Amino acid sequence: MTRLLKQLFNWRKYLQPVAAAIAIALIASQIAVLPALATGVYEFPLLSAGDRTWVFDKGEVLSRSSESSITSELDNVEKQTGKEVRFVTIHRLDYGETVATFSDQLFEQWFPTKEDGANQILLVLDTVTNSAAIRTGEGVKSLLPDEIAQSVAGETLQVPLREANKYNEALTEASSRIATVLSGEPDPGAPKVVDNIQVEGTFKKAEETEQGNATVVVVVLLVLATVIPMVTYFWYQGFS
Repeated sequence: MTRLLKQLFNWRKYLQPVAAAIAIALIASQIAVLPALATGVYEFPLLSAGDRTWVFDKGEVLSRSSESSITSELDNVEKQTGKEVRFVTIHRLDYGETVATFSDQLFEQWFPTKEDGANQILLVLDTVTNSAAIRTGEGVKSLLPDEIAQSVAGETLQVPLREANKYNEALTEASSRIATVLSGEPDPGAPKVVDNIQVEGTFKKAEETEQGNATVVVVVLLVLATVIPMVTYFWYQGFS
């Protein structure tokens, strides 16, 4: 019996480090899939008026075809009107930052003078909160007044995003509306909102479920590493 007990405690001594190692590995795997760090204006390349890069999809929400289509449309806008429109998507803002302050900083970084920014339009979308902001230079306000610009950011973009995070549709429609207005045609307006009665879901998102499952696994392993040797010990004690 003494030999059996020694073997039992030896198993416990080796089982606990193994369980701890597994727990650490699981926790590390969860850290590895955490959302990317906040996007700062310093991550964007220096740019000036006349640069022909129109889309910066840092949020990685656009398909290749949508990005190509938007780029082509905005390039044609510049050729026909001389107005430059740029779309920026980001994933997660710095603490205390808003999409409006971010767009202001980026606009000023790219176009530090009034002359540089006169014919510029910058639309920024944060893909975490789906909030958007738009900045326009003085030279475009006669064609794209602030009222329409804010409607593009607050309505044209937001309707598809509220429906089902339709980023491709949202940004394509925003591009189309801006291009139409800048070309001198009547503003088509924001998309109409269709009221649908929806029951709010109570199911967790896939990411939340995966993280919850990993936590449960870690806890179970740690409990088993402690409880199994104890139960085995008392079970053998009952027969001694």
